[in-house]
Amino acid sequence: MRLAELTADNNFGYQSFMRKGFTRHRDCFRISPADQVHESFPTAGLPDSFTLGMLTDADELAGSVSFRREGHNRQKLRHKGLLFAMYVAHEYAGQGIGRQLIEETIRRAKQLPNMEQIILTVIASNWPARQLYKSIGFHSFALEPKAVKDGDLYYDEEQMILFLGS
Repeated sequence: MRLAELTADNNFGYQSFMRKGFTRHRDCFRISPADQVHESFPTAGLPDSFTLGMLTDADELAGSVSFRREGHNRQKLRHKGLLFAMYVAHEYAGQGIGRQLIEETIRRAKQLPNMEQIILTVIASNWPARQLYKSIGFHSFALEPKAVKDGDLYYDEEQMILFLGS
């Protein structure tokens, strides 16, 4: 396995990979497979942003995560970053890929000028993801009941934060 920065032009099948996740784990994402068709590459053209992928020896995605600075045009928000679109394929779960992706995201975020915190949103019933984030140092600061509606099902979302420190 190797870690790589993905781009819109060199993304190792990112859209297909994420569509598989949105389909297989509808209860873990706020985006549906149908919505994803209209999405562009998540960090294309955004300053202080990146998408990382963990690639197999066959150069297939096993996991990915994206990061972007908040407040692109708002100075009062530029101290915050957003970790989003985190996904590890089911067949690679439990191998430490998610941890490696998040730790590299944190390392890179710390290198950005004036970056003080990373926030994320996770479906509250996604216990494995919540436990991973907590083990890395993220703390819960809000819970939004019925934040996501998929058909007749509702899912709560938990907001989490990591203060980067120096």
